[in-house]
Amino acid sequence: KGIARLKSSLHGSGPLEGGTGKGFLCLGRETERFLPVVYLTVIPLGLLGNGLGLWHLCTGPRESARQPLSLLVGNLGLADLLYVSTLPFLVSYYRQGRVWIFGQPWCRLTRSLFHLNLYASIGFLSCISIHRYLGIVHPLKARGRCRGAASSVWLSVTVWLWVIAQIAPDLAFSKTDGNGTQCHDTTGQEYLDVYLPYTFAVTVTGFVIPFLIIIGCYCHVVFVLCRNDSVDASLRRRSILLVILVMVLFVICFLPYHIFRNLNLFFRWRPQESCTQTSKDIYVSYQVTRGLASLNSALNPLLYVITSKDWRSRMRTISQSARQCLRPPFRAKTSSQAAEKKRNDILCKGEAFNEL
Repeated sequence: KGIARLKSSLHGSGPLEGGTGKGFLCLGRETERFLPVVYLTVIPLGLLGNGLGLWHLCTGPRESARQPLSLLVGNLGLADLLYVSTLPFLVSYYRQGRVWIFGQPWCRLTRSLFHLNLYASIGFLSCISIHRYLGIVHPLKARGRCRGAASSVWLSVTVWLWVIAQIAPDLAFSKTDGNGTQCHDTTGQEYLDVYLPYTFAVTVTGFVIPFLIIIGCYCHVVFVLCRNDSVDASLRRRSILLVILVMVLFVICFLPYHIFRNLNLFFRWRPQESCTQTSKDIYVSYQVTRGLASLNSALNPLLYVITSKDWRSRMRTISQSARQCLRPPFRAKTSSQAAEKKRNDILCKGEAFNEL
């Protein structure tokens, strides 16, 4: 048995990171180097981008913050911040050679927040796409229905409840090995007969159906924008940028992950006595797409820029106020001038804080 384990480690095989028992790890230790790099990139970008975006929505004009589109984008930012807050624990896990030291309950919560963020992002992006579709294709019909804050609040609550209902069964599956030192992103080999159909069902309801809805909405939006010259130039530009960003998120972050996640689970479920080259390639691809799926938390803040009319002007005002406050003096001043400068500095800092 000792010789077999030595050969297994030399050839990169071992207990599967996404499960336990009969599975095989066909990747070796590449995951421990790749995923932490991705997570360490997402953490600062996600915290800064989503933090500034939510601050902008909360401190901006009340009328702007109560707009349906702003509420939907704000919920998207909240989902991103929840997920990004768990990434330092995963970085520690992979840096220590897949040794989980934070307990089984936190392992389940950490892994579940990834799927919460994933399907909340898809859900709110779908709502944003439908909102933009109604505003451009059916502006008169949507004017009374889509402009109230109450409708967007109820829609946001519905999306959260639907996402929680989809990922709640995932909490019932074990995420750790027998001694609790590993934290798996799926579940053990013995539960795959149930977990595989569940994952396929969530893929259909949480990804495929919303993706088809988004494609239908944006195809119609682009068709109307190309044929209607009376559409405001700023609205046209922001709508096209929104179409591009959402499609990039789905094609790069969401589509590959769902394909290789289901393929990886299928090859684990299928009886096999060793790690085949096909299984290895699929597992490597699955780990890469997990990293790509995490990047959506760093890309979503671009929605604040695209959907907000006054984002650039507010950021420019904040930048100018900050530069004035931090500008160093180049000549000596009298005591009265120094006192006046101190008062101006306090006012500048207060203005910059209020602008945020």
